[in-house]
Amino acid sequence: MKFTKVLLRIVLPLVIGAGGGFAYYHFIGCASGTCQITSNPYISTSYGAVLGLVLGFGSVRSKKTTKN
Repeated sequence: MKFTKVLLRIVLPLVIGAGGGFAYYHFIGCASGTCQITSNPYISTSYGAVLGLVLGFGSVRSKKTTKN
């Protein structure tokens, strides 16, 4: 059960970010080829996946409690 939670916290943001990166390439991307990130589908998908991971890890809360 715990493994599934951890897997979903890592894989789900990665897949959503990768999908968002590819969608950005497909709908907004650079047609002339001079834009380094948006002119290549692999690079924009990779950047989206990394962004998804960063945002996914940002939502993990610490379980530490403070004692007064």
